[in-house]
Amino acid sequence: MKKSIHSKEVEAAARKALLERGVTMEAIAEIVYEMQSPYSDRLTIEECVESVDAVLEKRELQHALLVGIELDKLAEQNKLSEPLQSLVEMDEGLFGVDETIALGAVFGYGSIAVTTYGHLDKQKIGVIKKLDTKQVEGVHTFLDDLVASVAASASARIAHRLRDIEDNLRKEEIVKKEMEERIG
Repeated sequence: MKKSIHSKEVEAAARKALLERGVTMEAIAEIVYEMQSPYSDRLTIEECVESVDAVLEKRELQHALLVGIELDKLAEQNKLSEPLQSLVEMDEGLFGVDETIALGAVFGYGSIAVTTYGHLDKQKIGVIKKLDTKQVEGVHTFLDDLVASVAASASARIAHRLRDIEDNLRKEEIVKKEMEERIG
């Protein structure tokens, strides 16, 4: 019987996989900033990095990243069976599994994350565009959508936090909510 893998190991692997594919937290935070700065004149890029960091602690996103990035890497190595190899390698327009995995990972942050993901999937902002338009070498069929998922989740997290501040919640209440959202 195999022993379970510690959650910190999974988190570290997901973060490492992003970096190995050339995606930094700062690049994702720039997207978050672009999405949320119209709603807060006090928002900083540091808060966006912090939000990206927080959502990367969620297992749902970690698992999605690991699966999607692995499939992209296997496609680069021509190790998928046909016709899956061609579908992933070409990023076939009607192949929606990449979006399905990415969309499933945003549900922890509510409808605002879902609609933000849809916007990012269509508009291809920042590093998402570089990955989608092949400006970066390699297969990124899953990665562009997964980065959109992380950015959408981090944007939604900020939106919820801004509302909590607007509602004059005490700092302890906000911290408690943030700790609860990291579960899962």
